[in-house]
Amino acid sequence: MSYVDEVINLVVEKNPAQPEFHQAIKEVLESLRVVIEANEEAYRRDALLERIVNPERQIIFRVPWVDDNGQVQVNTGYRVQFNSAIGPYKGGIRLHPSVNIGIIKFLGFEQIFKNSLTGLPIGGGKGGSDFDPKGKSDREVMAFCQSFMNELYRHIGADTDVPAGDIGTGAREIGYMYGQYKKIRNIYEGVLTGKGLSYGGSLARTQATGYGLLYITAEMLKCNGSDIAGKTVAVSGAGNVAIYAIQKAQQLGAKPVTCSDSTGWIYDPEGIDVELLREVKEVKRARLTEYAAARPSAQYTEKKEGAPSVWSVKVDIALPCATQNELHLDDAKALVANGCMAVCEGANMPTTMEATEYLQANGVWFVPGKAANAGGVATSALEMSQNSERLSWSFEEVDGKLQNIMVNIFHNLDDAAKKYGMEGNYVAGANIAGFLKVAEAMTAQGIV
Repeated sequence: MSYVDEVINLVVEKNPAQPEFHQAIKEVLESLRVVIEANEEAYRRDALLERIVNPERQIIFRVPWVDDNGQVQVNTGYRVQFNSAIGPYKGGIRLHPSVNIGIIKFLGFEQIFKNSLTGLPIGGGKGGSDFDPKGKSDREVMAFCQSFMNELYRHIGADTDVPAGDIGTGAREIGYMYGQYKKIRNIYEGVLTGKGLSYGGSLARTQATGYGLLYITAEMLKCNGSDIAGKTVAVSGAGNVAIYAIQKAQQLGAKPVTCSDSTGWIYDPEGIDVELLREVKEVKRARLTEYAAARPSAQYTEKKEGAPSVWSVKVDIALPCATQNELHLDDAKALVANGCMAVCEGANMPTTMEATEYLQANGVWFVPGKAANAGGVATSALEMSQNSERLSWSFEEVDGKLQNIMVNIFHNLDDAAKKYGMEGNYVAGANIAGFLKVAEAMTAQGIV
């Protein structure tokens, strides 16, 4: 049995009931076969793969808090510090009922290579809780965040582990967590990113993941002799990533026509009205039915079994920006049948392995999330730099650095794919480019 297969089997055996983690391990290691086989003797001797698939540290803790009725609630908190070979752990905090240790490990493992691809000195980590901020009062969210930080503070620091936002963790939650950290530690440092502008946050951080997604999509199209201007785009999600992906797509001359939330999706053939979308989702925190009610050109489809999905619309480019495993094989077939030329992932692993393979087999350019959505963590690292220097850069300066990073990421993964005889396979290229840097650093630092 090959070294890759041995390690995949080992991960599945030792991490039962963690399908998302298994999926991430298989997807990465399968695409690294050519690199690993070329270095198998040294990697096997040093147990490099066993070390890279095992987190350096996994922290699980209870989070008790009191709701507005005086009832004590208890959630579970997680922080997985996966790999610090190239820098302090860096990765978001996800607050969602679906969160469990397997999902956090999948996200943390992906984060290793995503962070490596940025070219910045940041390692991979991830955290979160099964707490759901939806429907909670500000006081309840604050109570949870303070309790969460009462344990997390022991394990993080500006040069150790720098968490950020993610699904369910926006500026409000980051603010409450930062305030509690500062109170407990009596230190004012850049320990969290995604902070408010009044206390160390970075301009362009809010827009970064969505903007970065479009920068790498545009560069990929350009390098394949196409242009994003004039293209029709399907976007899933209606959160931070989706909203600013839609905004930047419009600025680059494309026409996004869809968005979605947990209850349904919108098709707007005239193009999504991004200001109306922001009003509905960011200000009112309402459902997309309100967008449809305010926009005569919009068609709303409720999410239910057998109903058409956001991927059923005829578009040139698809940008899944919602959550993991949202784009399935049938969706991929619909996109191919409708002439879709490119799929770039704004979320973490939103496309199933079967769908990814089908898209690639049918000539669709496919850029995985670890490359395509790296703009968020890249700008978080830029926020860390500003905090360290006690400086604040302009929006244009940060945005310019972000664009350069995303363009470089595409060329790095494109070059890696070509070097190993897999031209056009951007999944393999991203994994190879990210892995080689981490593997070299791990080897240089010895068996630790």
